[in-house]
Amino acid sequence: MKFLHTMVRVANLDESLDFYINKLGLIETSRRDVPQGKFTLIFLATEKGAPEIELTYNWDSSEEYTSGRNFGHLAFEVDNIYNLCENLQSQGVTINRPPRCGHMAFIKSPDGVSIELLQKGEALAPQEPWLSMENTGTW
Repeated sequence: MKFLHTMVRVANLDESLDFYINKLGLIETSRRDVPQGKFTLIFLATEKGAPEIELTYNWDSSEEYTSGRNFGHLAFEVDNIYNLCENLQSQGVTINRPPRCGHMAFIKSPDGVSIELLQKGEALAPQEPWLSMENTGTW
């Protein structure tokens, strides 16, 4: 068995692509418009051949996807959790669970999907401002 992808429904395609590509750094690996079903599938990954996230955008849907946490979370290994969290925060992304331990943080996508960020290798030494930062919202 081989893990292929996780599907996430998105309400605003442009906002979601900005989040996953421009802020998290994923790449678009493929895209398929399905006119008869009135939806678009966009596959994203950290690199070609890696497991993917399938963004499903329903063209005529007015449904809001606010319960992203009910499926769990996506997790990404990162080279430097402090640098990434600082970069995300500077772009307006809320750090819901700061990386106080130097190992783990949580953020959310525009559709409320929880995303876990995990430090590659050993945890970094705890440091401010993360060490004293409180949780924000849910994660």
